[in-house]
Amino acid sequence: MDPVEIMLHENRVVPNYHPVISAETQLVVGYEIEAFFHEEDGTVQSIDWFFKDLTIPDEFRLELSRLLLEKAIEYQMKTDPSMYIFFTYDTNLLMKDRGECLEKFLDIYTKKGFDINKLIIQLKEEFKTEEMDSVRILFNYFKSIGIRIALDDIGERSGSFDRLAYLKPSVVKIDVGFLKDNDSPHLYRDVHHSLSLLSQKIGATLMFKNISTYHQLNHAWRNGGRFYQGNYLIRSGQEYVPIDCCQEKMKKDFQLFVNYERKKIKAQMTLTNAINQQLKSILTSIHSDDPLDETILKIGKACSDYAFRVYICNEEGLQLSANAEKDNDGNWSLKEEIRNKNWSWRPYFFENIARMNIEKKGILSDLYTDIEKNEQIRTFSYPISDTLYVFLDIPYAYLYEQEGLL
Repeated sequence: MDPVEIMLHENRVVPNYHPVISAETQLVVGYEIEAFFHEEDGTVQSIDWFFKDLTIPDEFRLELSRLLLEKAIEYQMKTDPSMYIFFTYDTNLLMKDRGECLEKFLDIYTKKGFDINKLIIQLKEEFKTEEMDSVRILFNYFKSIGIRIALDDIGERSGSFDRLAYLKPSVVKIDVGFLKDNDSPHLYRDVHHSLSLLSQKIGATLMFKNISTYHQLNHAWRNGGRFYQGNYLIRSGQEYVPIDCCQEKMKKDFQLFVNYERKKIKAQMTLTNAINQQLKSILTSIHSDDPLDETILKIGKACSDYAFRVYICNEEGLQLSANAEKDNDGNWSLKEEIRNKNWSWRPYFFENIARMNIEKKGILSDLYTDIEKNEQIRTFSYPISDTLYVFLDIPYAYLYEQEGLL
């Protein structure tokens, strides 16, 4: 489609409204604006590409953005002023005039009664490093006058976390459209969980877009998404939809999510209690003055059904034993080269030590990827004295066979 033709018939450019759903109420809270063009034959085509094509003159893209936002605001004011408007704006155009054109345009509509707090400007994460200070100043100014900023497609380029912490947007958008229908990749699950934690710290709302399957919605729910959007929930259209259009569906899905998480927690607690009881029993046959390497071999052989590696550390993270490791034939042997390594740098190490000292029982870790085996495992840690702790690594094969441990 020729950009000139679009500009000559800009009256045929119309917004489509893609609902954004709140996790808290399962109701529609806003709409992302998508640009469409009515052809003479009655067909409608998306022209979102128009705003991304840098060969099109800036004034054309600015004019069409203004027209599209104008129609979206007028429709919102007439139909439901409580709805948020998620509007994508070209990052380079915004920085070119420091948002002056946008601010002047919005000033007209605030005087007509538009609540500027209902506007969320979506920007791609395309800022150059040398622009960051200017971008932050502009973000803070927009926030001061009530305009919220959303950073879109977070995680597609390096430095996303640093940029988020520095810019502190109001909304962080994550695309889950690439995730397949099977279990979401462990790597992305960890990254998105970290983004969720960072978003909470900076006071930003996490929004997951392009949700097209049940599993993608589950991924968004498990990783702290407050806003959801995608064709699995509802497609975009030329009009607003009833705010409860997705409520029944989402309530059913959420209940399934909750039931599954309960099963997982129960399975993890069952395993934790079983290992606690077994280790408590094993340790009655081990003397405090027994060599640590003998101790880990005894524990490994006794726990051979579910452990493949055992070692002992002190409260400072220093490994005092060798590694007791099980081979493919089920035989246990010692690996001396690991002795005296320090694991205090690991996340949650001291927190877990403190918990074991207080609770006097073992702790089952979250899933993580073992560097040596390059597979997902869990580690069970248990206090064997006031200053010594035994660690048992549980392989993926065992976790896979047990319901609720992955």
